[in-house]
Amino acid sequence: MNDQTAAEVPGENVNESANATEGVVTDAVLEGYPGSALKVSATGDVLAANARAAGIVSLMNNGELPEVIDLVKQSVADATMLAGTVSVPTDRGDILLEITAIPGADGAEVVVLARDLTMERNLRSALVESRQRYKDLVEVSSDFYWETDREGRFVFVSPRGGLGYTTDELIDCLGSEFVVDPEAFSPLPFLSERPMEDVEMWFRTKDGETSCMLVSCVPLFREDDDDTREWSGTRGVCRDVTEERSSEAALSRARHREQLLGYIVASVRDELDPQNMLTAAATATARALGIAGCRIYRQTEPDMVLVAAEYGNTEGLDDLDTAVHDLKVGNEVVPIDIGPWRVLAVATQYRQTVNGAITIWKSAKDKDWEDDHLILIADIANQLGIANEQVTNHERIVALSRTDSMTGLLNRRAFFEEELPRRVARLERSRQSAALFYVDMDNFKRVNDAHGHQVGDDAIMFLRDMLMDFSRPGDVIARLGGDEFAMWLDGISADVTESRANDLIEKSRAMDQFSGDADHPLGISVGIALFDPDTGESLDDLVARADSAMYAIKNAGKGGYYMAPPAGEETQEGE
Repeated sequence: MNDQTAAEVPGENVNESANATEGVVTDAVLEGYPGSALKVSATGDVLAANARAAGIVSLMNNGELPEVIDLVKQSVADATMLAGTVSVPTDRGDILLEITAIPGADGAEVVVLARDLTMERNLRSALVESRQRYKDLVEVSSDFYWETDREGRFVFVSPRGGLGYTTDELIDCLGSEFVVDPEAFSPLPFLSERPMEDVEMWFRTKDGETSCMLVSCVPLFREDDDDTREWSGTRGVCRDVTEERSSEAALSRARHREQLLGYIVASVRDELDPQNMLTAAATATARALGIAGCRIYRQTEPDMVLVAAEYGNTEGLDDLDTAVHDLKVGNEVVPIDIGPWRVLAVATQYRQTVNGAITIWKSAKDKDWEDDHLILIADIANQLGIANEQVTNHERIVALSRTDSMTGLLNRRAFFEEELPRRVARLERSRQSAALFYVDMDNFKRVNDAHGHQVGDDAIMFLRDMLMDFSRPGDVIARLGGDEFAMWLDGISADVTESRANDLIEKSRAMDQFSGDADHPLGISVGIALFDPDTGESLDDLVARADSAMYAIKNAGKGGYYMAPPAGEETQEGE
């Protein structure tokens, strides 16, 4: 028996109550009782029971409910109605019964009434547990629970407060005071007479920052005496999603940066000519970022960075090139203020070696650079480091294909197929003359035979240096093969050409030091053909005249020069 209580029977004469009870307890009454009802003897033997008491009767007959028999005996002994609870184990769990024992007037019989308290107990436990669970969740939750009155003032706030404020600081405050843009919401959740769910709103926090909240609420109503419902306030919750929104915004910006970078990279890759890659990159970068301009640099030599491509307004950026020379390895984005511009600069690198730089700029009147710009220009710099290396490799390959590997001068193909056609076309437009020199070494084979190929190579390099000293910056020199060279001198008259030919022959006397023997001195023979745009002579004919002039001086004894006259005139010999 879990507990036991005595119920006093009204009146001074207990026997009178017992007689009255005994008089009304009949089998019909037992059957009419909504619960389990039994009539038992003073010793606990079941005398009668309704159908609903069959389970209890069976348990009592098997001696499994001694608590009931004890309660009956106690009730008879005390001549008092007693009540208590009994827990009955079953396959589905314990059943809690409330047992009431009512003794008869003579104490020979006792009426036992049983009421199932299991559901009531479970409901009560569930309610207590639910309330405690709700209380615990509210206390530990970071959500902001609240209730407002008809004016939208907080009358209840969860224990942890909200928006950086304590509960006491929020009570009696208008909810609208904390909303960033209250006019954008009609109605505000704090004044809503209808349910609202997950309304995204921005609030001002105590520290002056902003916080994004998902607000849900339900209206509160009270019923008047005339059964009319009147709105009395609102109850709701604010869930902080600032971090989620920040993450979403960061992801969105990252995707946008990825799209811009993809556009820039695609613009570079679409260029078949590596020389145009950097120009495309500068143009695409400026357009994609919506900025005033972009300039890309390449490092052609150690400590020498030159402008490789640019796009946009460059006025007032005279000091930018100097600033770029100080950039170091490491993808560090450097902000620079130059005149009317805000500039961002970062070095480009390939395999941890600086090979250039990229700069972007916008008006100094604009707001500061955003973090996205800093991240994006660093990403672009990574791509440009590869592009710069590709351009350098391309130039190296082109140089190898156009130059003589030993002397570094143009080779035959580049000289005749690329350089001369371009120069002749330009002179035809400017109507200027030029001179083509064919230079061939005399007695060169004897140098190799007498001194070996190393001395022969030294002699070739000596002639290379002599021709470079002899030429002007705008002239071009080529090694046609073996010991044969060519020079093209722009904008030179016949008189000056002849004077320079004499000087060249005179300087060539120094080549005697490499001679194979005294009877066969090392020297040069020079054939010269003048280009006159007014004659309409083809390039092939010009080259043929220079070649013929060179063989003419060779056949005449070497060590001099011939100037080829226009077609139809005799060749003039010079020494």
